[in-house]
Amino acid sequence: MKKLFLCALLTTGFGSVWAQSNAYWQQHANYKMEVALDVATYKYKGAQELVYTNNSSDTLRKVYYHLFNNAFQPGSEMDARIQNIKDPDGRMVSKVKVGDKEVKESRIKNLKPNEIGFLHVTNFKQDGIAATAKEVGTILEVTLAKPILPNSKTTFTLDFDGQVPVQIRRSGRNNAEGVELSMAQWYPKLAEFDFEGWHADPYIAREFHGVWGDFDVKITIDKNYVLGGTGYLQNPNEIGHGYQAQGTVVTIPKKAKTLTWHFKAPMVHDFTWAADKNYIHDIAKGPNGVDIHFLYKNNPQYIENWKNLQPLTVKLMEFYNKTVGEYPYKQYSVIQGGDGGMEYAMCTLILGQGKFEGLLGVTAHEMAHSWFQHVLASNESKHGWMDEGFTSFLEDLGMNELAEKKAQNPFAGGYAGYFSMVNSGKELPQSTHADRFDENRVYSISSYSKGELFLTQLVYLIGKDNLMKTLKKYYSDFKFKHPTPNDIKRTAERVSGANLDWYLTDWTQTTNTIDYGIKEVTENAGQTKVVLERIGRMPMPIDLLVEYTDGTVETFYVPLRMMSFEKENPYPAIKRTVLSDWAWAYPTYELNLPKAKSAIKSITIDPSSLMADIKKENNVFKQ
Repeated sequence: MKKLFLCALLTTGFGSVWAQSNAYWQQHANYKMEVALDVATYKYKGAQELVYTNNSSDTLRKVYYHLFNNAFQPGSEMDARIQNIKDPDGRMVSKVKVGDKEVKESRIKNLKPNEIGFLHVTNFKQDGIAATAKEVGTILEVTLAKPILPNSKTTFTLDFDGQVPVQIRRSGRNNAEGVELSMAQWYPKLAEFDFEGWHADPYIAREFHGVWGDFDVKITIDKNYVLGGTGYLQNPNEIGHGYQAQGTVVTIPKKAKTLTWHFKAPMVHDFTWAADKNYIHDIAKGPNGVDIHFLYKNNPQYIENWKNLQPLTVKLMEFYNKTVGEYPYKQYSVIQGGDGGMEYAMCTLILGQGKFEGLLGVTAHEMAHSWFQHVLASNESKHGWMDEGFTSFLEDLGMNELAEKKAQNPFAGGYAGYFSMVNSGKELPQSTHADRFDENRVYSISSYSKGELFLTQLVYLIGKDNLMKTLKKYYSDFKFKHPTPNDIKRTAERVSGANLDWYLTDWTQTTNTIDYGIKEVTENAGQTKVVLERIGRMPMPIDLLVEYTDGTVETFYVPLRMMSFEKENPYPAIKRTVLSDWAWAYPTYELNLPKAKSAIKSITIDPSSLMADIKKENNVFKQ
């Protein structure tokens, strides 16, 4: 029955659409940038024009920019964090001998002046008038020349100088696989201002948050480099490198040493690119006319893997479209350039070598972020579980869709990760800021695994059809916006009719756990009295499966009073009895089964195993 139930989860449903509140607003930033990069020194110079629209009711007297590259310098907050966290990211440390011991040391700590990253802004003006700009680590604080009134626009111009760091994490040059340039978070990026105020977080470890807008970017670089990333190339027939129209002959003047790549990206909150002289560039046709670009090193060891990846990436995009909603752009790029995998607007930078299963899994995850981060742009720093967790849910569904042998529970890894974190005693609430976790491992499990379980348990709470309708409605209502935890909760409530505020609070804002048990099973005048107990703080409704010695089975459903909801029978082929509800304040619940105890083979709480009960052994009675 578990297999029957979980396989049924893989089907999708359609939900009707409700309009979002008219009170919602968000800022808007249109970028124009021209940058020239010297591949001999890894330094670049650029100019930026940004038209900023203040759609808030606030008068703004200051604005803030992110200068992410400044994190890759000895003594930065990122460097300090690596040196002090209990389990530093293995990619950001090196092992050194201190006496007889081998210790981990921050790679940033020992960067030389020509290896560090930096990003400096000069000549900042607002509508042509000089403004005061102060660099504070990875943040630029700007005191405006004049206030920005509500519902008005202003234009910022600035010049910037940068140096691409040796790749320590995500962005950088000359990574372990030999990719020359991974240009993520490389430009002065305006911080987001919303109903909560400014989100000008320093770059310590993770994550990113940005203002929606249009990007018009010109990149001048050595003519031998092949580029890929965010946006649509505007001059493919001047560039060549596999971008030009079929049959077009591209002739670059012999004296030309550089090419200028011109990209436009509509309605994104990020602009990323990568470049290498030895990229192979393939294009596969995805659903709805989407061009899926693949850029990877011309290395015989893994060309076959990258070729095999392409048709499966197309299938994944088709599945994600069907499950959540259509990918809204006409290109997506899978680029070898990362130190693991990281999502960006209209592209991902990932490792290129290793086993095929790893390459496919990373692509499945990072591309799923296009829905849960780059169209639904939640604040990763504050609510990483909405980003990583929902992406993991979609990834696991997608990988199971591709698998020849379907898993009974495609989310089993998420449950195992969550249970290990709870048992460690180190869990922190999901409302903890991404940079404040004591350990990287706890952050990862909280965001990825526990975040995924937020959705899988909604299957348990409101039913699979309602959950899949919720995903579609959530995407439809909040695409190109910045949804918050309350938005996904309210979407599920609107779709199902259930009250779910208790669930959002307990699961995401506390470390309360779920633990129900079968306390007592006794004979009672030819019937069987069963006493259930709630041991953990977090409430849940209860599905109870009873198997009799004659081979028959039936289920009992105990609604949770505070939900004011009765879900549909998840096992329609099995008789179900709906019992009276269970209020949280009562630690025990009593029910009577219509047969004698001797006729009962087993009683099981939650036969689906979708409820994240931390102590499974007390969920089953057998005799």
